[in-house]
Amino acid sequence: MDKKEYQEWEKQIEDATKHNNEVLIEFEKYLKAKSLKPKTIKNHIDNIDLFANGYLLRNEITPIEEGCLEIDFFLGDFFIRKATWASKNTIKEYIASFKKFYTFLHEIGKVSKTDLDEMKELIKEEKEDWFSEVENY
Repeated sequence: MDKKEYQEWEKQIEDATKHNNEVLIEFEKYLKAKSLKPKTIKNHIDNIDLFANGYLLRNEITPIEEGCLEIDFFLGDFFIRKATWASKNTIKEYIASFKKFYTFLHEIGKVSKTDLDEMKELIKEEKEDWFSEVENY
């Protein structure tokens, strides 16, 4: 990658991060409106932030709205290898965050019902494998 390509890539990362952070602000407002406790809200925001800005922007720049179908590799591999705090309980917390976040995006018209349902089915099918993987790591 030459200097110009690198600068363009950095700009894309910067723009995607800004977009993700704007979406996270809206998600936080949504969670507050649901009367969740501040600590719970912070946990959901932190979880989605790591996924959106720490994972989805690593190799290819995947928009946060398209990330719901990326959670299998994130929870089944990336999170387990990279997060020293990964455990069965933290995976459960991430699952809850993903369900809330992508339901929010569906409610505001940013994620289709089909993608939301596919994500929920993926979670149902894969979560035991994720739990086994984190326990074996």
